[in-house]
Amino acid sequence: MKADIHPDYNETEIACACGAVYRTRSTRPDIKIGICAACHPFFTGEQKFVDTAGRVEKFARRYGSTKATRVAKK
Repeated sequence: MKADIHPDYNETEIACACGAVYRTRSTRPDIKIGICAACHPFFTGEQKFVDTAGRVEKFARRYGSTKATRVAKK
Protein backbone atom coordinates (compact mmCIF):
# COMPACT_ATOMS: atom_id res chain seq x y z
CA MET A 1 0.00 0.00 0.00
CA LYS A 2 1.09 3.53 -0.65
CA ALA A 3 1.84 5.64 2.39
CA ASP A 4 -0.36 8.58 3.44
CA ILE A 5 -3.24 8.00 0.98
CA HIS A 6 -5.49 5.72 3.06
CA PRO A 7 -7.89 6.97 5.75
CA ASP A 8 -7.34 6.06 9.40
CA TYR A 9 -8.98 2.77 10.36
CA ASN A 10 -9.74 2.92 14.08
CA GLU A 11 -11.96 1.21 16.63
CA THR A 12 -15.43 2.72 16.75
CA GLU A 13 -18.76 2.22 18.48
CA ILE A 14 -22.04 1.70 16.65
CA ALA A 15 -24.89 2.89 18.87
CA CYS A 16 -28.50 1.93 18.13
CA ALA A 17 -31.57 3.90 19.18
CA CYS A 18 -32.63 0.94 21.36
CA GLY A 19 -29.46 1.27 23.43
CA ALA A 20 -27.40 -1.57 21.98
CA VAL A 21 -23.74 -0.76 21.38
CA TYR A 22 -21.46 -2.67 19.02
CA ARG A 23 -17.69 -2.28 18.82
CA THR A 24 -16.00 -2.62 15.46
CA ARG A 25 -13.46 -0.89 13.25
CA SER A 26 -14.26 1.83 10.76
CA THR A 27 -12.98 5.01 9.19
CA ARG A 28 -15.72 6.96 11.03
CA PRO A 29 -15.30 7.72 14.74
CA ASP A 30 -18.88 7.09 15.95
CA ILE A 31 -21.89 5.68 14.11
CA LYS A 32 -25.50 6.05 15.22
CA ILE A 33 -28.19 3.82 13.70
CA GLY A 34 -31.96 3.67 14.09
CA ILE A 35 -32.47 -0.09 14.13
CA CYS A 36 -30.22 -3.09 14.72
CA ALA A 37 -30.40 -6.87 15.10
CA ALA A 38 -31.37 -6.50 18.76
CA CYS A 39 -34.54 -4.54 17.99
CA HIS A 40 -35.42 -5.38 14.36
CA PRO A 41 -38.76 -7.27 14.10
CA PHE A 42 -37.28 -9.89 11.77
CA PHE A 43 -34.74 -10.99 14.39
CA THR A 44 -36.88 -10.49 17.53
CA GLY A 45 -40.03 -12.15 16.20
CA GLU A 46 -42.16 -9.24 17.41
CA GLN A 47 -44.35 -7.40 15.00
CA LYS A 48 -44.34 -3.63 15.18
CA PHE A 49 -46.89 -1.53 13.37
CA VAL A 50 -45.94 1.75 11.82
CA ASP A 51 -48.52 4.42 12.52
CA THR A 52 -50.39 4.69 9.23
CA ALA A 53 -53.70 5.60 10.82
CA GLY A 54 -55.01 8.94 9.79
CA ARG A 55 -54.25 8.73 6.09
CA VAL A 56 -57.84 7.92 5.13
CA GLU A 57 -59.18 10.54 7.54
CA LYS A 58 -56.78 13.13 6.13
CA PHE A 59 -57.93 12.28 2.60
CA ALA A 60 -61.58 12.54 3.69
CA ARG A 61 -61.02 15.96 5.26
CA ARG A 62 -59.21 17.22 2.19
CA TYR A 63 -61.43 15.83 -0.56
CA GLY A 64 -64.73 15.06 1.15
CA SER A 65 -66.30 11.68 1.77
CA THR A 66 -64.28 8.51 1.20
CA LYS A 67 -67.34 6.47 0.22
CA ALA A 68 -68.04 6.06 -3.45
CA THR A 69 -71.27 7.60 -4.66
CA ARG A 70 -73.36 6.06 -7.37
CA VAL A 71 -75.12 8.02 -10.00
CA ALA A 72 -78.85 7.29 -10.00
CA LYS A 73 -80.15 5.87 -13.29
CA LYS A 74 -83.20 7.47 -14.87
